[in-house]
Amino acid sequence: MSDQNPFEAMMRAGQDWAKAMGPALEAFSPEALEKLWPTMPKEMMEAFMGKGLNPEGLDAKTRLLLTLQGLTIQGAIAEPQMRLTMRHALEAGATEQEINETIALAGLFGGAPAMTKAMQIFANVQDGQEGEA
Repeated sequence: MSDQNPFEAMMRAGQDWAKAMGPALEAFSPEALEKLWPTMPKEMMEAFMGKGLNPEGLDAKTRLLLTLQGLTIQGAIAEPQMRLTMRHALEAGATEQEINETIALAGLFGGAPAMTKAMQIFANVQDGQEGEA
């Protein structure tokens, strides 16, 4: 019988495998990759996600606020997606109040920790410190 933690052994094996497959993965930064994704212009979002394809449907801002609510409920696992959605919602015309209300409402379903984390992320997005949530 070994004193080694099985989870640690599994994680180490996965990291060794990733290094063997692609040595560059050792220096991979999800935050750096996230910063490469630009915020789409409002007109483009409306054309692809809003009334451009479905004149009777939801506008891009509403769709982004609904998406943000779902991501907030998911919690910290969805941080990069939350930041991206928040940036796009602001660009699509959502106000600070609308985003805060969306996050607060999601707190009813995802709990206070998920809501608090999303509020912190939004504060950092507003301050331009997106990778520091």
